[in-house]
Amino acid sequence: MSTVENKQTIRDFLDEVINQGKLERADALVKSDFMELDPLPGQQQGREGLKEIIGHIRNAFPDTKWVVDEMVAEGDKVVTRFHWTGTNLGPFLGIPATGKPVKVSGVVIDRLEEGKMADSRLLMNELSLMQQLGVIPTPQG
Repeated sequence: MSTVENKQTIRDFLDEVINQGKLERADALVKSDFMELDPLPGQQQGREGLKEIIGHIRNAFPDTKWVVDEMVAEGDKVVTRFHWTGTNLGPFLGIPATGKPVKVSGVVIDRLEEGKMADSRLLMNELSLMQQLGVIPTPQG
């Protein structure tokens, strides 16, 4: 697959699976033995584990919107700098709903095989997320 096609697969995944919540679309975009190299707490491996954690995020932040800020590709890898926003209206990783809006930035490195996501390394500013939720205090300065 070309880098253009790989980038489109990632854009389709972000738009359809994460933003629109069409989890079944992951079947066409993600390999069944998908590996998350830096999983969120409790995240299971495989395509079904990925769909489960996305469902958890969408339940916790039903208005979630992921936006691509920058995307580059080389060979079988696509690197995406992104930010996402949402309002915490459901429990998230054991934290009760806070009703607070968040904006979180991050980078994900996806590797594709035969046009499908094979593995990912998601690096997100989790400290900022927890501060925005009020779980960790924001330093005064």
